Amino acid sequence: MPKIDLTIVEVKALAVACLLANGCNDENAEAVAEIVTAAERDGCASHGLFRLPGYVAALRSGKVNGDASPSIERLAPGVLRIDGDGGFAPLALEQGRHPLIDATREQGVAAMSLIRIHHFAALWTEVEPLVEAGLCAMACTAYLPMVAPAGGREALFGTNPLAFGWPRKLGLPVIFDQASSVIARGEVMVAARDGHDLPPGVGLDVDGNPTIDPNEVLKGVMLPFGGYKGSSIAMMIELFASGLIGERFSFEAAEHDNKDGGPPRGGEFILAMDPNRFGDNAWLDHTEKFFEKMIAIEGVRLPGARRYANREKAQSVGVQVPEELHAKIVELIEV
Repeated sequence: MPKIDLTIVEVKALAVACLLANGCNDENAEAVAEIVTAAERDGCASHGLFRLPGYVAALRSGKVNGDASPSIERLAPGVLRIDGDGGFAPLALEQGRHPLIDATREQGVAAMSLIRIHHFAALWTEVEPLVEAGLCAMACTAYLPMVAPAGGREALFGTNPLAFGWPRKLGLPVIFDQASSVIARGEVMVAARDGHDLPPGVGLDVDGNPTIDPNEVLKGVMLPFGGYKGSSIAMMIELFASGLIGERFSFEAAEHDNKDGGPPRGGEFILAMDPNRFGDNAWLDHTEKFFEKMIAIEGVRLPGARRYANREKAQSVGVQVPEELHAKIVELIEV
């Protein structure tokens, strides 16, 4: 597939222009473009520019409020709620980040729920700023039903990603971001676009038969990682990101969604902890020993290491984007 070279600055400029041309105000366009650029920069093409047509579809259909103005409410000393005003999630997350950090430092533990948002991004971008502030944190969100519970053949769960981050004393933060499905939905879509087979075990076709054809999986159902273990984690995320905060479960999101290809309305749950408030003043040194022990094992790397390597490379030489995708985005700007 032919590709073109773009700098990180060009990636963001392209994303901003596309969003502004299709109904986002400056503030929302900037927030979404920042997340899109981070994904492209860190080698996560499935959540980078590839997502812009979906963002645009949701704006053009009127499902998403491109002028959203999120509001924040403190429900308890350690509980915050952000109302996203029907917009994309990034701006709501930006506006809630510092209040969450402050509440966590005050209370030791704090949680933030986001409601009336449309989430379409990689989760590590939301955890990383909290970890850089010295906190450990986790975030999760539901989506549309695409994944069957273990033992079933009917979709009930979203791909339901979970991100977790931990600060380090001597290195970059340890952060993982993983779907509770075998792979992310975006990776299946990219495989379908590029004509690649999937690894065995990713999903079933419409008749419930195992398949490695991404197009058949997109028409059928995805599977949770690790069977019942991944299924239980997906259920937990539905309860945190929907049941706990009063937002839509994945099946409810599907019932209300207009099926324009953009993200449905839903919620997100974030939990942050300040390690300095848990009584061990040597926690950084102690956990660093653990990480050193881990990476001393041959063949082992810490979560996020590959992403950081991609980031360093992209900052110096830029990224490669499929010509067809670039042309599509340019068309979305011009039409």
